[in-house]
This record gives sequence, structure tokens and C-alpha cells, in this order.
Amino acid sequence: MRRVLVTGGSGFLGSSAVAALARHPLVELVVSGDVRPPAQVVDGVVVESCDVTDAQAVATVVAKHRIDTIVHLAAIVNPGALDEEIEYRVDVQGTRNVLDAAVAYGVSRIVVSSSGAAYGYHADNPEWLTETDAIRGNEEFSYSRHKRLVEEMLADYRAGHPSLGQVVLRIGTILGPTVANQITALWDGPRILAIRGSDSPFVFVWVDDVVGAIVAGATGDVTGEFNVAGDGKVTVHEIADALGKPVLTLSPGVLAFALRAGRALRLTVHGPERVGFLQYRPVLANDRLKTQLGYVPGRTSREAFDAYLEARAARG
Repeated sequence: MRRVLVTGGSGFLGSSAVAALARHPLVELVVSGDVRPPAQVVDGVVVESCDVTDAQAVATVVAKHRIDTIVHLAAIVNPGALDEEIEYRVDVQGTRNVLDAAVAYGVSRIVVSSSGAAYGYHADNPEWLTETDAIRGNEEFSYSRHKRLVEEMLADYRAGHPSLGQVVLRIGTILGPTVANQITALWDGPRILAIRGSDSPFVFVWVDDVVGAIVAGATGDVTGEFNVAGDGKVTVHEIADALGKPVLTLSPGVLAFALRAGRALRLTVHGPERVGFLQYRPVLANDRLKTQLGYVPGRTSREAFDAYLEARAARG
């Protein structure tokens, strides 16, 4: 029977993971830890104020509830919206605080939500990235750099603290009924942006499948790194066709100039460093998720996108 702490338990992903873990027969206790209270408290779940940037606060919760499994989901979900120092404190230092508490109090298992961004946005990425490919998060893109730093930290802890089993989930673009983020914002304009000379397809994963992978990681015995995405990929032109919108194709140089000017005029927080984010999206192969972790996504990438469109149309 597992005693589980979910950091970021009040968030979009965390609240769903808390509810799913609370229903699982192998879970004795779920503690939802976050800096803000949940919108709805699940029966039987203990709610604790827990700021991952506060090492003592994390350690206190772990010790108080005799936690043996941590699901670490507390992270910045909209990079660029906050000062980079704050993002670093949450994503990188926050993860270190959680790992230190886990080691100090004998936690045996930790599930960490990483991202496909940890691989980086590079022209020489393989067509399909697997878990054996290098973690090369881009220095110029803070979100990708922070994910790389977290994964390097996790590797150090695996070597130094092998009794703490790790499940590292490198998650693709999450879609769900209410998702609204920097990716979905790309589809709100009158045209869909494409970069000349770059296919750069998306891999999507429905939120329920991310939660399913989290639960499998928290309650199972397998450890390792796993790409979390639906089968297949969706191209920019397929997205445009589904939305009934034309494609606006720009060269990388023109887009970089536009972003540089937009940021100078305070029209956007994004600068020319975001061109690579649009040009070389990591495309995640999910074979290891299915064959080793034992979780098979219920929706393909295209089915997740179609479900998002249905929910979006229902919202008007």
C-alpha cells in the first residue's frame, strides 16, 4: 500500500492525478501538496500547503505523513509568463528540494513530470526521439534548459541514491477539455503558422492518458525514463485543415525579426529564441511507455487533437 504525496496537487494535471490515485486499490493515502488550495477536495485526500521552493516545508510534509511515494508535478506550465529566476526556483531548485526530502526520509519511489523539451529543439533531432537519445535542452530557451538541468540532477541522484526508484515521464503536448496554453494559442488566429523548410509535427497526449501513465508509475515496480505521447503525429497542415484555416508560411529569418520587434515594442514576451521551438519540435516515440511501463494510451495524437476540437466547439 502506497502513501503518496502529489506536489502541484491543485493544478490542472495534479488534481486529476490526485483523484485517480485516491481511487487506486494499492494506495493507502494521498496527500495533495500545493501553494494554493484545490478547487475541489477529493474524499479521503489530505490537503497540505506545500511550496516546493521551501525545502523545510517539503520535508515536513514528507515526514509528517510517512510518505513512501512522491509524484512531483509542481512546475511552471506557461514558461515566459514569470521572471526566469522564479521559474528556475520552482522547476530546478524545487525538484532538488523534493529529492532531498525523499532521500532524507526514506521515500522509495518518485515519479517526475519532465517534458519532451528536455531533448531540446534541434535541427539534427531524429525523426522519432527515444529515451536513449541525448538530453540536450536548448540554452537559449529557459524552459527547455531547466528541463535538461532537472534531468541531469535526476541522473546524479540515481547514481548517488539508488534506493530511490525513479520514473521520469517525458510528456508531449497535453490536450484536454479545458486546456488553453501557448500551444493552443497558436491555433486561435486567422491563420496557422508554419516555418518554411520544416515539417515540425506535433505529438499530442490526452490528459487522461498522462494521468494513466502517472498512476502506472506511482503504483508499479518499473523504473526508468518514458516518453508519454499518443501514437502517431499531427502536422501543421493537418491542424489547419481540421480548423478550416489557411497556413501562413514564414522563413525562420522573417519570424525571428518579427519576434524581436514584437518584444522590443512589448507586444509579446517571446523573442527570436522561440523560432527553434516552432521549427524543431521533439517528436516522441512511445514504444517504451507501452512495452515497459505497461501503459497504452487510449487516444492517438490525432484522436487527442480531435477530442480537443470537439470540446472547444462545445465551449463555443
